[in-house]
Amino acid sequence: MNFMASKQPENSLLGPETDSQRTLYPYVTGTSVVALKYKYGILMAADMGSSYGSTLRYKSVERMKPIGKHSLLGASGEISDFQEILCFLDELILHDNMWDDGNSLGPKEVHNYLTRIMYNRCNKFNPLWISLVLGGVKNGQKYLGMVGSNMIGVSFEDNHVATGFGNYLVRPILRQEWHENMSFEDGVKLLEKCMRVLLYCDKSAINKLQIANITEEGVTISQPYSLKTYWEFSAFENPAQGAVGSW
Repeated sequence: MNFMASKQPENSLLGPETDSQRTLYPYVTGTSVVALKYKYGILMAADMGSSYGSTLRYKSVERMKPIGKHSLLGASGEISDFQEILCFLDELILHDNMWDDGNSLGPKEVHNYLTRIMYNRCNKFNPLWISLVLGGVKNGQKYLGMVGSNMIGVSFEDNHVATGFGNYLVRPILRQEWHENMSFEDGVKLLEKCMRVLLYCDKSAINKLQIANITEEGVTISQPYSLKTYWEFSAFENPAQGAVGSW
């Protein structure tokens, strides 16, 4: 008896022309997120701009979301991947609430979950093109971590973190000025200073930001507002002056 493999029609869903696709380049992206611990909780800041390629197309995109009762998530990178992560987290929190055992996932557990998600997608050669900042407070313990800075699920905890250009431009400021017993007002001022530096130096940043605060009582995200800026610095008037090989 001969067994002959049936030939797939050219328009079959199993045909080679419909092989699984991978995101090769992010399209709509958000820039830096900056966060720090302060005396009573976690403060996080992000602007509301999202770029379509190199065009600053969208100017009202929220990139910080509360997760469950104890956590706050911020993201930079591909916005659609951030939305997918939020769907995963909604399912995770729903499943946790269904136990109705009086307990709830804390920021450390959510951070570990995100690390596994990012690493799993990397192993499938289909990474999520985002960097995530996860902060929270549970039982008086403050937690702040980052995951996915290079899309392979690498994670760490620190007293202050930043994604994107912020990791290069404002971490030195945070290392110099942050202290453990920082008040809410001082923390907001430091974040605003960092966001102002990013506004000056990052072409994808816009002067419309939000600052989120999470404490034992819950999450508060401010209304969008703008920072006072000064553009008359001599370096801004002729930035290429004295640069070797510049135009």
